[in-house]
Amino acid sequence: MQQVQKGFTLIELMIVVAIIGILAAIAVPAYQNYTLKARYTEVVNASAPFKTAVELCVQTGNCNNGGVVLVPATGARAAVEVPNDAGASGIVTSITVGPAGAITAVPVAANGITAADDYILTPTITATGGVTWLRTGGCSTRAAGPLC
Repeated sequence: MQQVQKGFTLIELMIVVAIIGILAAIAVPAYQNYTLKARYTEVVNASAPFKTAVELCVQTGNCNNGGVVLVPATGARAAVEVPNDAGASGIVTSITVGPAGAITAVPVAANGITAADDYILTPTITATGGVTWLRTGGCSTRAAGPLC
């Protein structure tokens, strides 16, 4: 009577371990980059209310944010309040709105994100009265890959 083989040979086990090692070597760095981008999302989301305020300001043509006026105030409509500074909150050190409506968010330096990874949104008013945004800053020029 012949004996039936039970289990795996040593070479089969070594091949499986090698495949798992290769997959892990690729997956771990990709996962670390993914989690870094996920943490940076809080910086992007923190700028959203300022972005909305600037867009409303442009669309209504009536702005009020301490001297920062994107479009001359017209009519008797209530002025849109565009805050020009926000303090620290969560992973954001500060958010400021510049004279031309440019929004700058500076992150807290922690967990792989540095203070130099700032997030800058610059508005451009289109001919139809809309706003397009140019995204720049340290988050887009990182050597290890962009965060925003």
